[in-house]
Amino acid sequence: MNTRRLMEIALDLAGLSEIPGDSAVHHAGQGIRRLLVGIDLRAPELALARSLGVDAVLTHHPVGVATLGFHTVLQRHVDQMIAAGVPEEAARAAIDETAAARRVLDSMTNYDHDPSIARLLDMPYLNIHTPLDEIGRRRLAAAAECMSPRDAVGDLVRRFVETFEEFRAAATRVEVLVGKETHRLGRVVVSHAAGTNGGYSVGKAYFESGVDTLVYIHCRPEDARRLEAEFGETKALVVTGHIASDSVGINPYVDRLRDEGLDVTTASGVLPDRAGTR
Repeated sequence: MNTRRLMEIALDLAGLSEIPGDSAVHHAGQGIRRLLVGIDLRAPELALARSLGVDAVLTHHPVGVATLGFHTVLQRHVDQMIAAGVPEEAARAAIDETAAARRVLDSMTNYDHDPSIARLLDMPYLNIHTPLDEIGRRRLAAAAECMSPRDAVGDLVRRFVETFEEFRAAATRVEVLVGKETHRLGRVVVSHAAGTNGGYSVGKAYFESGVDTLVYIHCRPEDARRLEAEFGETKALVVTGHIASDSVGINPYVDRLRDEGLDVTTASGVLPDRAGTR
């Protein structure tokens, strides 16, 4: 196994043909038999990996040049919104300011810090963000599609928890931040695998275009408060939890790697917590 193949497997599972801007191989390697996988594995964990005797480190969240390309994947919100019936002009307006600000802010970071440590240690290192999130989005959407529009929002919350071990294992909970669990579920959209949540502007665009229940994996309180003030009487925002939801996308990928014969250790937030097991 090599780092290129590790990326290809993720793209294949996610149905993507190209590496998104928020994912990259930062230090290539081959002959990989033992792999450390986590949500946030940075310079200290690269040194830990060396002491554990693993052959490569795979982190989920963007590091290195993938932070500089992060703003490009925010445009996936536009595609998702258009697919849900949001007019293209409104969809682009909902995300353009956020993407422009993120490009500038990320350009201010020390993007080479963690990759430079990987090079010094000669530790193969990559991050895979959007492909794994897309796997998770599809799993969440499939669970939601089994529901009836006549069901209550609380029924969707319970279905998520019953369906995914990751949510049952999490210290956080699936919760309704806008609206009430007793609201009719209506039309549901899972907004995920587009860099980060769309906040107030994306939520507003969905609600104004006929979506009744929106699913984010996380949301800032101030964005939820604004959406509640405008739409809380008739709409609902379900938040599933950041780390648990990331794990929903990561675990099928880890299972596939193990099927390929790799010895995979998970850490740094991958739920259920089986750190130290191989």
